[in-house]
Amino acid sequence: MRKFRSLATASVVALGLPLIAGPLVAQDGMPSLHTGDGALPGIEGLKPLPAPRSISPSAPSGPAAGLPAGKMPPPTDGVAQPIPQTREELLAELLDLLAKSPNSTEAAPIAEAVEGLWLQSDSDTVSLLMSRAAKAINDENNDLALKFLDAVIEISPDFAEGWNRRAYVYFLENDYDNAMNDLRRTLALEPKHFKALEGLARIMNESGQKKAALQAYREVLKINPNYDKAKKMVDDLSVEVEGRGI
Repeated sequence: MRKFRSLATASVVALGLPLIAGPLVAQDGMPSLHTGDGALPGIEGLKPLPAPRSISPSAPSGPAAGLPAGKMPPPTDGVAQPIPQTREELLAELLDLLAKSPNSTEAAPIAEAVEGLWLQSDSDTVSLLMSRAAKAINDENNDLALKFLDAVIEISPDFAEGWNRRAYVYFLENDYDNAMNDLRRTLALEPKHFKALEGLARIMNESGQKKAALQAYREVLKINPNYDKAKKMVDDLSVEVEGRGI
């Protein structure tokens, strides 16, 4: 249904975000933690993150400039002016649209918009470090990538995507324990981060925790019901864990 795509597009454009936030393609078959195509992130073709845009109204000018703090100018021509959404409000709206989308075609641009929001930071320094970390991963310099991501987390410990991206680097280093810890931290900050959930599910599945992996994939589908790869994993693991129905 077109209304899902148009609503998502309008919401993202309101913040100046791209609908497709530089899709990352895993080179080793590992799905992406933060892309539209799998569980753990690759970085082929990654471009520097766009400079973050403020999600707060800019300082008033013109007739509104002389108003007391907290006061809004009267509506123009009797028409109320729209109030800009916060990042949290927009994210909640997009996730609601994602959960209600009727099929994977309609869900895809909404999921991409959600991922674009996850990448946005209110710190220019964090955005720069994230871009440099992505380049280091692309150059297969994981030690350097970890240094950049450590700095991201130190500067902005509440920025979920810093933890999420570092989890991927730990995965590349076969350090599953630290990867799992960072994914759990991501989910503590962004409980509906379906890509981090998918990353957990992938690691659980590969380490033989089939039942836990199945549950994690089912949680992914509660957030993004039309995620085809998660659907397939649920189907496959259901047979493996629970057996075929009679």
